[in-house]
Amino acid sequence: MKRTARKIEILNLNTQFRRIYSKGSSSARPSIVVYAKPNGLSFNRSGITVSKKIGKAVVRNRAKRRLREVFRQNASRIKSGFDFVLIARSRTVYANFSVLQNDFLAAAKEIGVLKNE
Repeated sequence: MKRTARKIEILNLNTQFRRIYSKGSSSARPSIVVYAKPNGLSFNRSGITVSKKIGKAVVRNRAKRRLREVFRQNASRIKSGFDFVLIARSRTVYANFSVLQNDFLAAAKEIGVLKNE
């Protein structure tokens, strides 16, 4: 059975996003920008931002689905207790999924939230 994010694991308030942008660490890759900030909880929370520059609603929703899936598949490789904001770039929609995953993992490693494997 596919696991979905609980409401408590999702960031959706503007104040939450602004706090992470101003006080969090960030890393930019060709297909994704990742912000992370410790949240003091025992689990991770995530939020996704897709600008209207990316495309119309169908394209933006596809980008959100892809970023949500990248985060979900790599949740076990990331340290617990962080808030994440994933920002889509123009390449997010059309890049191979493996490229998107590699960019996410490289950004997480640069920020220092990737578990030592």
